[in-house]
Amino acid sequence: MVFDRNWREKELSLFQVIEKYPDVSPFVIIKTDVQRRGVAYSESALRRVDPKRHITQIRSDYFDKEDLSPVSLLMRDGTTIFCEGALGDAPREPYLVDVVDGKIMLTDEGKAVEEVFYWEKPDYYDKRTSNGTPMWQVVSARPQRLTIHPNQFCDFWKDPKQGCKFCVMAATYHSVQKPAMLAVSDIVETVGEAVKEPGRNVCIFLTGGTLKGGINFLDDEVDFYQEILEGISRYFDGKKFPSQLISTAFSQEQLRRLYDNTGLASYTADIEVLDKELFKWICPGKAKEIGYEGWKERLFRAVEVFGPGNVNTGVVSGVELAQPHGFKTENEALASSLAEAETLASHGIAVVGCVWRILKGSIFSRQVAPTLEYYVRFAQGLDRIRRKYGISVDMDNYRRCGNHPDTDLGRI
Repeated sequence: MVFDRNWREKELSLFQVIEKYPDVSPFVIIKTDVQRRGVAYSESALRRVDPKRHITQIRSDYFDKEDLSPVSLLMRDGTTIFCEGALGDAPREPYLVDVVDGKIMLTDEGKAVEEVFYWEKPDYYDKRTSNGTPMWQVVSARPQRLTIHPNQFCDFWKDPKQGCKFCVMAATYHSVQKPAMLAVSDIVETVGEAVKEPGRNVCIFLTGGTLKGGINFLDDEVDFYQEILEGISRYFDGKKFPSQLISTAFSQEQLRRLYDNTGLASYTADIEVLDKELFKWICPGKAKEIGYEGWKERLFRAVEVFGPGNVNTGVVSGVELAQPHGFKTENEALASSLAEAETLASHGIAVVGCVWRILKGSIFSRQVAPTLEYYVRFAQGLDRIRRKYGISVDMDNYRRCGNHPDTDLGRI
């Protein structure tokens, strides 16, 4: 998609959306739009980055320069923003993080929008495991959560055209500084060091790509997570601890094994898009091996294992409008997706949405994300459905994750 210089004339602005939806926190709306459009950093903002204090990364930003950039941002109320640099030919300009009157600010068209802060680096980031592995490569930190990506690849990408079309894992895992497969001993040792920092973390989170092998389909993935979780459980006296696993949709027997033998407390299997036909197009590997209805059935069985309020599924909100096969209008996409979300909720499954980030390396890198208003309406809809069915989303809320605008609404 060639840059659209007239995009602002075709949709409501940030401040118009804030005015139109007074029941939605403006912090949540700002977060959503920043995640939708991406960010760039001014030279003065980059000078405020302190590698001794902040979590940083090398990233090619919108201006095609490599800078030591903050990994992400926080706002004054504690709202987390997961930021990506916008593509050079993105259909919308990114926000610019700049210094205004001595404060680090999100700006747009030269106007200050909101003050932001860089993520603080935890104590363990500068340490190494007994194997000599830098601990920051093993367990990454959000402001209130430990995140573990045990493997940096996905078996669905081994077969031609079977990977999810919005995903960049296959395009990026060879280029990242982390190893493709982490050593379990490194993970367990790093978590042990990280939990020594008092008052920082409220949850331990694991996710990675699909591992299809084993005696039964997905047993290799289950075995890997079980070994990791058993090791971590030692720090919690073998009891359940605040934890979430996002994985492929496992069978009930596999989930029972994880639940009974580890301290894992909650489970997520991301269905990605709430439409059977679009699931086949966007997630061909998942559709071939498990299927849309099969994925849903496995989620239903997961509730029987983990209990209500401890199972959810994520969607890449906005991807349902990808062309040429996606919905043609935002109203149509919204109505259909929320109807399917309500069907899942009636079985005890909460649906949470991530803002679709269109990134270089994905098959969908030339697509266009929907309007900000669409994301606000979708977040409102998911929040209303959960409230209607009395489904708690505490397992994946603003403190334990921070990536979902709709779960941020649970604060209010």
